[in-house]
Formats: sequence, structure tokens, C-alpha cells
Amino acid sequence: MTTHACLPSRNEDYGFFRTLTVCPERDRRSAEIWTLASRLIAETIRADSEDEMIGIRDFLDSRMGRHFADDVVGNMTGCNIELEPAIAAAIRRWQGWRIDRATERSDGIPAGLPYLTGWVQHFAVTAAMENAE
Repeated sequence: MTTHACLPSRNEDYGFFRTLTVCPERDRRSAEIWTLASRLIAETIRADSEDEMIGIRDFLDSRMGRHFADDVVGNMTGCNIELEPAIAAAIRRWQGWRIDRATERSDGIPAGLPYLTGWVQHFAVTAAMENAE
């Protein structure tokens, strides 16, 4: 697997980045938290292209990224665990869910894919289509 650099947020006022600026570990820099989450997601979905790294960035910058961050924060406060295990637990939960037929119809993500993988791929494809125009 080729390692690609984590891309910085393009939307620090929303999504994952914004949600984690109010997390219990505020003293850690948000950019470090962003990089950690990006790296762990990339490892989990076996991201091996720049397009997939763009998909991870755009996922984390989106409404879905905000929900993912809410899950991370919930793990930290509800389960009283540190940041990296909280992110890993959220990743496992999101990978355990599957894209359903309604999401397939509304967003074009194939039903049955792991939820996190499906959304990252959705954002990667969307970005590639926008760049092709």
C-alpha cells in the first residue's frame, strides 16, 4: 500500500475539525487530531490513492464528518477512553454498519458497503467528478 499524506481540512468551521475543537482534549491541537483520524481511517479502508485521501478529507469536512466526530467525543466521555482508542472505536462502529438501499438511492453509494468506506468513496468520486468538469 502506498502511503499518501493526510490532507488538511478545508472547512475548519464545520465537520470533524470544528467538533473536535470542543472535545475534552482541547489542549491537543486540532490539526494533530485531524491527522490522527485521517491516518487511522486511511489505514482501515486501505487508502492507496490521492483520490481516497481527498475522500477522507471531504468526508471529515462534511456533515457526516461532524457525526463521526460526535461518535468519537461520545466514546471519550461516555466510555472514558483516550483520543486514539476513541477514534478507533468510532471507525470500528462505522465499518460495522452497512450502506442501506435508501442511501444507495439517495446518494449512489452501493448498498452493502461498510458505512465509513462507502462515504469516503462517495466523497472521493464526487471530488473526482468535480475536478473533471
